[in-house]
Order: sequence, then C-alpha cells, then structure tokens
Amino acid sequence: MTRRYYVPDLPPIGGPIALPDEEAQHASRVMRAQTGDQVVLFDGIGNESSATIQSIDRRSCICHASPRELVDREPGLRLHLGIALPKPDRAKEMVERLTELGVAQVTPLLCSRSQRPPSGGLLDKLRRVVIEACKQSGRNQLMRIESPVAVADFFAMDTETPRWIAHPGGQEMDGSLSRLTGGQLLAAIGPEGGFDDEEMNVALSRGWIAIDLGKRIYRIETAATVIAAHASHLPMR
Repeated sequence: MTRRYYVPDLPPIGGPIALPDEEAQHASRVMRAQTGDQVVLFDGIGNESSATIQSIDRRSCICHASPRELVDREPGLRLHLGIALPKPDRAKEMVERLTELGVAQVTPLLCSRSQRPPSGGLLDKLRRVVIEACKQSGRNQLMRIESPVAVADFFAMDTETPRWIAHPGGQEMDGSLSRLTGGQLLAAIGPEGGFDDEEMNVALSRGWIAIDLGKRIYRIETAATVIAAHASHLPMR
C-alpha cells in the first residue's frame, strides 16, 4: 500500500515540497522511508498528489509532487455529530472510527451528566487521530473536531437541517434515514445515562426528532458509530 502523508499546504502545480516536521519524522523513523519511494500527499480539504521522495533524513523529507487533484471519497450525507465525549481512550478509538466512516464534524457536548470538559490537550490529540485515520483510510477530507459547547447551545443550531437526538423509544432509525433530503444531518448523542429530562425537553421543543438506535443499550462510542455507519451508505449529496 502506498504510504500517505498530510501536507496542509499542498501546491496546486506540484514540484518540490517539504513534509511538515511531524510527518517527516514519522516517514523517517517509523515508516523507514527511503529516497525514491512513491507516496501520496493529501491536504485535508479534498486534494491529493502523487509524489516521490527526493531526500530524507531523521528530521526532514523532501518530495517531488505531481499537480494536486481533487479526489472525493466523502459519503453522500454530510453528518455532524454532537457527542458527550467518553473517557479519553474510548474517545480516541471513536474518533478513529468516525473519521474512517466519513463523518464531517464532531462537536463535544457539555451535558449535566457529562464527564469533566475535555481539555485542549485531549482535543489536540483527537485531531491528530483524525489525521492518522485519514492516512490509513484514504480519506482526503479531515473530520473537524470543534471546541466543546453547552448542550443547550447545540440544540439551538441550524433549524433548516434535519436534527436527531438518540433516545430510547424514538422513531426507528432506518426509516428516518430513508426520508432524509438535502444531504445533511445533525445528530446528538448524550453521555452515559443519556440526556436528562430537561435537556430532552429543550431538544424536542426546538424540533429535534428522537431516534431509537435499537433494542440494546449502547456505549457512547458505539451509538456514534452506529449512526455514522448507517448514514455513510446513503447516496445523496
């Protein structure tokens, strides 16, 4: 498999380009890349370029890149998930899976039953997980991880986009997916124990639709993956 590296400023016409420091060190020390290796560079906004390593040492890597091209591997539905993040180790695995499945955006939610707010350090680590998952999966578009917001503020977002809230006893998910139009979906997943009554009442009063994910009780990361996996197969866009 051709190795992939993240270069946020990929030049449109190609030519020599230096990998960012972290990517260069990964290529040299972890991947044991060598001069002459064929690689793929991607910029995180949809473009990629074939390239050849011209020189490499422990701290730098220079490639000669072909002109970049837009290579779209995004799913048909643009999915934005608001999630009360689980503990850090589980959050990292969740972010990896959601990136692979093509989720466009994740906003951490601050709920009454949430863990303590995620630190800036954790969010930075999760954004690095996104890059690594894009490298592995062939995705050229980075999943955005936003700063945390209060759940009430998230429920006030974007009244034009279909909005779901995961909750037992709601509408069946597959039927609700089949009725979606417009190519976008906003979905909210609560903490362990779910959203409290006040939070649910706020969401429903603002037009959010309760969606039942099935007969079993899922962990946060499983619920997010279930929604993302189902949504990734829709053809619209």
